[in-house]
Amino acid sequence: MSDIRHSLLRRDALSAAKEVLYHLDIYFSSQLQSAPLPIVDKGPVELLEEFVFQVPKERGAQPKRLNSLQELQLLEIMCNYFQEQTKDSVRQIIFSSLFSPQGNKADDSRMSLLGKLVSMAVAVCRIPVLECAASWLQRTPVVYCVRLARALVDDYCCLVPGSVQTLKQIFSASPRFCCQFITSVTALYDLSSDDLIPPLDLLEMIVNWILEDPRLILITFLNTPIAANLPIGFLELTPLTGLIRWCVKAPLAHKRKKKTPLANGQVTAKVPKDSGGAERDSRLLYSKLHLSVLQVLVMLQAHLTEKNLYGRLGLVLFDHMVPLVDEVNRLADELNPLNASQEIELALDRLAQALQVAMASGALLCTRDDLRTLCSRLPHNNLLQLVISGPVQQSPHTALPPGFYPHIHTPPLSYGAVPAHPAAHPALPTHPGHTFISGMTFPFRPIH
Repeated sequence: MSDIRHSLLRRDALSAAKEVLYHLDIYFSSQLQSAPLPIVDKGPVELLEEFVFQVPKERGAQPKRLNSLQELQLLEIMCNYFQEQTKDSVRQIIFSSLFSPQGNKADDSRMSLLGKLVSMAVAVCRIPVLECAASWLQRTPVVYCVRLARALVDDYCCLVPGSVQTLKQIFSASPRFCCQFITSVTALYDLSSDDLIPPLDLLEMIVNWILEDPRLILITFLNTPIAANLPIGFLELTPLTGLIRWCVKAPLAHKRKKKTPLANGQVTAKVPKDSGGAERDSRLLYSKLHLSVLQVLVMLQAHLTEKNLYGRLGLVLFDHMVPLVDEVNRLADELNPLNASQEIELALDRLAQALQVAMASGALLCTRDDLRTLCSRLPHNNLLQLVISGPVQQSPHTALPPGFYPHIHTPPLSYGAVPAHPAAHPALPTHPGHTFISGMTFPFRPIH
């Protein structure tokens, strides 16, 4: 690598960047012939940092800066390289070498250039770059994934009105990237503050994507070998948890956004000029999204069974439901004096439906006692109470056919005031057990 470095030092910035990609292409192509997963050592990464990200190797040296035209030319060189390289394994390892965070001072330059490269790939529909970015999102800590998501949202949903149409078109070009992008933006926009409510254009695009093909949000799960323990701090296999958070918190978050505290502690309503139409649009979009998420959860049961993961792998983690319930409870406490009973009821209804269907499909694995304890802190809601009570269970020692709750669920409390031993009260009829039959249509209407 030292000989390559000396030759690159004699070139201008753009020529050096192009040549380093050429040398590393040869290097990794050779490595891949002897090992299916070659280790990226320090040498190639240092060359990329010095000649692509312009981070000097010598201490105290001033970093070089490309002007805007040079940076655009560099992005074009990189886009063309990934488009012309026909071997996916070589593309992936070069992309990983370029943009995997190293925990050093080059990471800011690395992330900035990555955001611009993926944004350009969206604009000119460079599918190989989008596919590499999808893999990068899958194996990179979430703190970096949300930075890429924010760069794309800024470029296509905030800066130029109407540019979201360009982003919409990648749905058919790279569904895998779209799935990872949705997971990233649901991690970014958690509705914890008014600034973290997803923009309407972004919401509409994601809802339309999912309506067109609900399986989109399962692509990563369906095409990924499942490890015994999913790594902590990375994106989830599906955006289901994030989408459930959006649907449940949206009524409360938008109600909070319309209120602003005054100096004397009173509250007044904020009514933006275009709030009426935008609010109606967002309500309808969240309603459609909620129904789509429930339909995907039902669909998920068959896939879990096919992969022999039914009752063994939870794609909607109980540990992620705990903070969601805490946030809903906090928002309900904040908004209760503000006549937000309808919004609170809607949020709790959606939470109840999501919990019910997630448990029935095997996506959410938890005991009924855990669920009762978790939801006990929430305001009363009739539908939620039914979900907490749940259907009568069969013995956990018998075989579990698809359509029943996973065997790890504990038997629920009996309905109403019926005692646990009905024989002591023969006058009271017992209630029959109910099972969730996946082939049946939903016995409820979507909540609007």
